[in-house]
Amino acid sequence: MAGMVLVGIFAVMVIVTITLGVRLVPQGSKYVVQRLGKFHKTLGPGLNIIIPYVDSVAYKVTTKDQVLDIPSQEVITRDNAVIIANAVAYLNVINPERSVYGVENYHYAIQNLVQTSLRSIIGEMALDDALSSRDKIKASLKHAISDDIADWGVTVKTVEIQDINPSPTMQKAMEEQAAAERQRRATVTRADGDKEAAIKEADGRLGAAERDAKAKLVMAKASREAIRMVAEAAGGGDPQAAIHFLLGEKYVAAVQDAAKANNAKTVLLPADLPAAIRGIFGGTGKPS
Repeated sequence: MAGMVLVGIFAVMVIVTITLGVRLVPQGSKYVVQRLGKFHKTLGPGLNIIIPYVDSVAYKVTTKDQVLDIPSQEVITRDNAVIIANAVAYLNVINPERSVYGVENYHYAIQNLVQTSLRSIIGEMALDDALSSRDKIKASLKHAISDDIADWGVTVKTVEIQDINPSPTMQKAMEEQAAAERQRRATVTRADGDKEAAIKEADGRLGAAERDAKAKLVMAKASREAIRMVAEAAGGGDPQAAIHFLLGEKYVAAVQDAAKANNAKTVLLPADLPAAIRGIFGGTGKPS
C-alpha cells in the first residue's frame, strides 16, 4: 500500500515537472523568463522548454499594437489662452525585457510623457496656431517622445490629437469677440455705403448745378441776342426800347398762361392802369 502511494506521488511530481518545463506561448505574445530571480531569456510564440523549478515565467508581454488613451488636460498657450487637449498613442513593444525591467509601468510612463510633451509643445504656440495645426503638433509630439520610450523597448507608431478645443470660458470669449468683429464689419459696410451714397448725391447736385448754370448762360446769351436783334430791327434805336419790348412779350405770355388756368380767380389789371384809362377816354395829358 505504501508503495502505491509513493508511485502516485512520483507520478504527480513527474506531471507537475513536465508542466513547469513546457511553455506554450501564443502568437502575439512573448514571455520573459527568469532563472533564480535573474533575467535569463525571452520565449517566442510556440512550444518552449525551460528548466523546472529553476526557470520561471516572470512576465507575459504582448507584442501586438497597443492603443494608449491620453486623458484630456488643460494647456496654456503662448498668449495665455486655456485650451483642452487630449490624444491617443499607438505603441508596439519591440524589446520585452526592456519594457519590464527598464520602467515600472511603461503604460503609465508613456501617458505622462505624452501629456508633459503636449503641454510643452502647445505652450510655445499661439492660440490660433494651436487650434489649426494638428499635424504640426502631432509630428512634434511623436519626435519628442520617440527617443525616450525607445529606452523602454517600446516604439511609437503614431500619435493622434483627438480633441483640441478652447476651454468653456475661452470659447465664450471667442464667440463674443467674433460677434463684435461681425458687428464692426457691418458698421464699416454701412458707413461705406452711406459715404458712397453721399458722394453720389453730391456728384448729382454738382452735375445739376453745372447744367443749371449752363442753361442760365445759354438763356442769357439768347436774351442778349434777342435784344440785339430787336434793337437792329428798330433801326439802331435805344436798347432800352428793345428790353421793354421783350419784357412786354413775357408779361403778355404770363397773363395768357394765368388766364388758361381752370382755377384762376385772380383779376389781372394792366401794369400802368392810369395810362390805360386815359387811352380808353382819349386823354393825352396829365389829369387835372
